[in-house]
Amino acid sequence: MSIADPDRQFRQTGWAGLRAKLFHLFFVVKRPMTLGVRGLVHDREANAVFLIRHTYVPGWQLPGGGVETGETLGEALERELAEEGNIVFTAPPLLKSVHFNRGTSRRDHVGFYLIEAFRQSGPKLADHEIAEAGFFPLDALPDGLTPGTRRRLAEVFDGAVPSPYW
Repeated sequence: MSIADPDRQFRQTGWAGLRAKLFHLFFVVKRPMTLGVRGLVHDREANAVFLIRHTYVPGWQLPGGGVETGETLGEALERELAEEGNIVFTAPPLLKSVHFNRGTSRRDHVGFYLIEAFRQSGPKLADHEIAEAGFFPLDALPDGLTPGTRRRLAEVFDGAVPSPYW
């Protein structure tokens, strides 16, 4: 067993490994699933949250996006927040919940994170994907929040029971 790779002893090889890969391929084709992440970036000092408005879907929402092949949820969240808000974590985000996103498809799930330790390198300027972005005080949120965004804010700040649905 290699010290550099302690999980090696649990990897299937030979026929068992090939069979496991074939089963996995069958399930990817038979039951494909998508996975995304969203982050609630909370500036405690200003009691404000970071929201975005896309160019291709209506409403203000939390930043995030899809998890790419070979990427962890945390890596996807870090990439999406950098792209959509120029936001960099200064401490690990907190996974709050996972939700079934039935409004998108019958196979989509979203990991929801709270980020309170971060820095922003500069304001996010509009581009081909993001029409507007910025921090909004909790008592002055913009009109047109998406239902999922409203639910997550209520769960974090008002003590609402977390919904299993996005």
